[in-house]
Amino acid sequence: MANPIILPDTRWLHAIAATVFFAAIVPHAALNAQGLESSETVNRIVGSEVKQEEAKATTEAGNVTTAIDRTRENIGTVRKTSKLDKVDIVFLTDAARTEGGPPPAIETKVKQHQDDIAELRKEIEANALLFNAIQSRRVLAQDVLAVEFDDPGRIVIYAAAKPSG
Repeated sequence: MANPIILPDTRWLHAIAATVFFAAIVPHAALNAQGLESSETVNRIVGSEVKQEEAKATTEAGNVTTAIDRTRENIGTVRKTSKLDKVDIVFLTDAARTEGGPPPAIETKVKQHQDDIAELRKEIEANALLFNAIQSRRVLAQDVLAVEFDDPGRIVIYAAAKPSG
């Protein structure tokens, strides 16, 4: 009679799989928690004055289209930004998705620079300071149309959104 094949207890296999899975997740979770809850990150945001204002896209069209034209060069500046004195978030309330999106002049520029704008949004999401600044005002990166560095230490973020609340 041949020796029977001995299979390991399936509970051990499940325990090993769960341990490997948990070990893979913990470092990632710790990094996320550090980025969002780190006192250094919070201090940077608190140290930067975050202001918001509401404007009509039709009124700000010239500023927004100029900023969109400069998106390629502003991507590099966003990537290098680690400290700001002031973050201004301009809510273009009539350009929000719920209002039908940006007016034609801005929408045309967005389409012309769509790849650069997509890259800009990724850079904002990757920049703890800017990401937390927009998130503190409940702005989604996908609603950011453009940014403008008009003074050293100051950024204006144009968002096609309405303020929450």
